[in-house]
Amino acid sequence: MGKFNDKRVLITGGASGIGRIMGAMSLEKGAAALIIWDINQANIDSTVAELTTKGRVFGYRVDVSDDKMVKQAYEKVKAEVGQVDILINCAGIVMSNKTFDCCTTEEIYRTMNINAIAPMVVALQVLPDMIANNSGHICNIASAGGMIANPRMSIYAASKWAAIGWSDSVRIELKERHSKVRITTIAPYYITTGMFDGVQSRVLPLLKPHYAAKQIIRAIEKNNNFKVLMRWIPFPEHFIRLMQGILPSSWFDWIFGQVFGIYHTMDNFTGRK
Repeated sequence: MGKFNDKRVLITGGASGIGRIMGAMSLEKGAAALIIWDINQANIDSTVAELTTKGRVFGYRVDVSDDKMVKQAYEKVKAEVGQVDILINCAGIVMSNKTFDCCTTEEIYRTMNINAIAPMVVALQVLPDMIANNSGHICNIASAGGMIANPRMSIYAASKWAAIGWSDSVRIELKERHSKVRITTIAPYYITTGMFDGVQSRVLPLLKPHYAAKQIIRAIEKNNNFKVLMRWIPFPEHFIRLMQGILPSSWFDWIFGQVFGIYHTMDNFTGRK
């Protein structure tokens, strides 16, 4: 029996991008119900209409940065669909490619609220039920930007560093209490969903949405603790950490920033409007 078979799956940011693709894949793998949380009602409606051919789909307009709305939405989900078995925290935002001194406090709070705080608030709703049932899986989509500091995305990087640290800490907490609830942290390189329109990567290829979605679903099925999605580099999470550990910062900056060109990927960023 597969990991998704007969399970209720909640995906935040599930009405577009890889969230929408992973929703379709979940249903194809036998999910009993797909629950979509998104802020865009038009996208919710179109996604529900498309995916109902594959199974039971429920769409809710939720601003995940609003903790009261999150709590109310989960109570509604439990009443209408049932407790969530698999949560995929996929909602995310990147607001600009400005250097930090040109950013606003609004950009700081908006980015941190959606990318770092919202996954915690959403997980806080589903986790008590999972722990009580001694069953469940939470997958948190962070970013490779949470492992490699990158200019022109300092606030985004900060939010994803926070998400990685929190997510893996919860994994260890559950492991120490011998819980069967699992946590998977995903750190993908840039994905061509529109969120990072204008990004140019000199060496490492951008990830295609279906490839990224498939890899994330597979990581959940395999109960992976942590996975970096990056093409052409085998075991990239180990490679990055090893290089950070053994190289002087000036060497690391030169190899990843100049040779790989990662420090210039955001130069022509436009993003999704």
